[in-house]
Amino acid sequence: MLKVGDSLPQGTLYEFIEVEGNGCSLGPNAFDIRKEAAGKTVAIFAVPGAFTPTCSAQHLPGYIANAEALRAAGVDEIWCVSVNDAFVMGAWGREHKAAGKVRMMADGSGDFTRATGLTLDLGARGLGQRSQRYSMLVVDGVVRTLNVEAPGKFEVSGAERLLEQAGQLAA
Repeated sequence: MLKVGDSLPQGTLYEFIEVEGNGCSLGPNAFDIRKEAAGKTVAIFAVPGAFTPTCSAQHLPGYIANAEALRAAGVDEIWCVSVNDAFVMGAWGREHKAAGKVRMMADGSGDFTRATGLTLDLGARGLGQRSQRYSMLVVDGVVRTLNVEAPGKFEVSGAERLLEQAGQLAA
């Protein structure tokens, strides 16, 4: 399992791009995880699924509401990762007005999630293999903090906790 001090695993995440530009075409675009994180401080939080109750009511909205505070604390980008496709992540981001605040990064095949070792088997609930709920601060591709939730909980991976940790890293 991924831990503090580890580098992010190699791999690709996908983001649905609404407006063509900056070398990105409309629709799903592939991004090399390590290249995207290089030279940046990235707040990454993962959810079991887009449009699911806790993820939609608390987790994603908390990061959108705290985006400016996280940037003021030294975070360059905020990524929401889920084992969903880029179309679903794009629609979820549109619904929550995440544009310019949170990058909605799709791990459709679950490769990134498996590489981190942070999988969650929700097959009994009809959801298959998903990601555990967690948050982390990554500096230049290296995990500096990692907050993994117990199954069914939302206590340690919210934006407020990561904001506090970002402030401690900057100090």
